[in-house]
Amino acid sequence: MADTSQPTPHRASPSEISSLKTQYLILYNFASAVLWFTVLGRTALLVPLVGYANIYGGVGEFTKWTQTLALLEIVHSALGLIRAPLSTTLLQVASRLFLVHLIVGLFPHLTTPSLAYPSMLLAWSITETVRYSYFACALALGSPRRVPDWLVWLRYNLFFVLYPMGIQGETWLVGRVAGGVDPRREGAWARWVKWGCWGALLVYVPGAYILYTHMMAQRRKVMKGKAREE
Repeated sequence: MADTSQPTPHRASPSEISSLKTQYLILYNFASAVLWFTVLGRTALLVPLVGYANIYGGVGEFTKWTQTLALLEIVHSALGLIRAPLSTTLLQVASRLFLVHLIVGLFPHLTTPSLAYPSMLLAWSITETVRYSYFACALALGSPRRVPDWLVWLRYNLFFVLYPMGIQGETWLVGRVAGGVDPRREGAWARWVKWGCWGALLVYVPGAYILYTHMMAQRRKVMKGKAREE
């Protein structure tokens, strides 16, 4: 008589699930680090070759979709895959998408000739290359404590310069669109864009403060841990 019993389906153990999650996050962070390093390389090469006012054609679309990939970080936070607070993750990703899709994406003629555009790209790409590299190393090595000291230092100190540099570039570009878009020439929808930009500039001040103080709190926590180890 044939055995008609069904095999017991394999259920992934917590350790297997954890391993899959870690492997996925390593891949995500490694890929993001490579993509942002590419943005950095393209920006650094194009500025001396074609001038800072003409780099958009060589880096703009690539930056837009590289940043769009960060939508996954909202999902990661919402699902508990990462410990980053959902509120700060939403704020940072939304502000970046606002820049690449609306401000720069729809109005490159107003924004990309400005020095603020390559300055913003350099600040973003250096920050993100370091950040994603740090996370990939921490996950691959099994603990943030095993990350090389030089990478830890870059992760928690570069933002003192790069964050104000990025915010200055972002606000300048938003202000450029707010002051430069003409509803009479570009249609009634442009009026909503104009007012939206002025509203965004009002949000930038408290938003920048929240993100900056969040980063400062992270830095204090990490540096205290390093001091105890020493």
